[in-house]
Amino acid sequence: MGFWDSKKVTVTGGKGFLGSYILEKLEQRGCKYISIANRPEYDLTILKDIQKMYQNQTPDIVIHLAAVVGGIGANRENPGKYFYENAIMGIQLIHEAYLNKIEKFVALGTICAYPKFTPVPFNEEDLWNGYPEETNAPYGLAKKMMLVQSQAYREQYSFNSNFLLPVNLYGPRDNFDPKSSHVIPALIKKCVDAIDQGKNEIVVWGSGTPSREFIYVEDAAEAILLSTEKYNRSDPINIGAGFEITIKDLVNLIIKLTAFKGEVIWDTSKPDGQPRRMLNTSKAELAFGFKAKTSFEEGLIKTIDWYKHNR
Repeated sequence: MGFWDSKKVTVTGGKGFLGSYILEKLEQRGCKYISIANRPEYDLTILKDIQKMYQNQTPDIVIHLAAVVGGIGANRENPGKYFYENAIMGIQLIHEAYLNKIEKFVALGTICAYPKFTPVPFNEEDLWNGYPEETNAPYGLAKKMMLVQSQAYREQYSFNSNFLLPVNLYGPRDNFDPKSSHVIPALIKKCVDAIDQGKNEIVVWGSGTPSREFIYVEDAAEAILLSTEKYNRSDPINIGAGFEITIKDLVNLIIKLTAFKGEVIWDTSKPDGQPRRMLNTSKAELAFGFKAKTSFEEGLIKTIDWYKHNR
């Protein structure tokens, strides 16, 4: 206790889904000096805005959550945008943090950085053993550059930064926009809206055979803050819940929890994405004592209830 008492913390993307939970947990930990860096005040793809942010907020710690992100469809439509904006944000934020002598920089990567055919469970040592799955490779590689930069700046400048690799997040306040949402909010919206509209079928992308791992957003926020407090290395660390579920089983579970009675139409003309995803999460537990606490079904129920009351 007391780690955060006098720390000035900037959270990029603090108005976003994960950012809202980070801010709450920082306040619960007694952090008194919290700033956020979001558009329109700061466009973190523009160097002058980044420099202005560091000058105005003078942080001791930066937690970099801001990202241009979406599901498979959004990644296929925006490969150039997703690469450029995510890469330029990370590179300039870390470099200016070094120039401003920031005490610590915590960079959030993505599971999309792993090679397409990584053996399950994914170990951090597997990160460079192949090319990422094609539909989200530009996004995954852009975020992965922060790992290269973190390690290079630690080696040359003794710059203190972490690089975390979370699986897909889900939970209340998630993005339910069908144009850019990930699979869980997209499926919840399809089922709940179909019930509201009296529809007897929903259409789901792909074959249902790939597997995915998901972590409840509040657990992910806890992992990020524990790493900030206790982990001072640039070796990448997986952040996950340590399980995998096929998309078909996920659909069936959400259908059960939303009480949708209709039929599922599988659109196999759409891509499946990476065949399997599940992380080995043992390093996070060893390095800073993190283990996910929220059961998957409990987290889904909370997410469904939130959507029903806020749609």
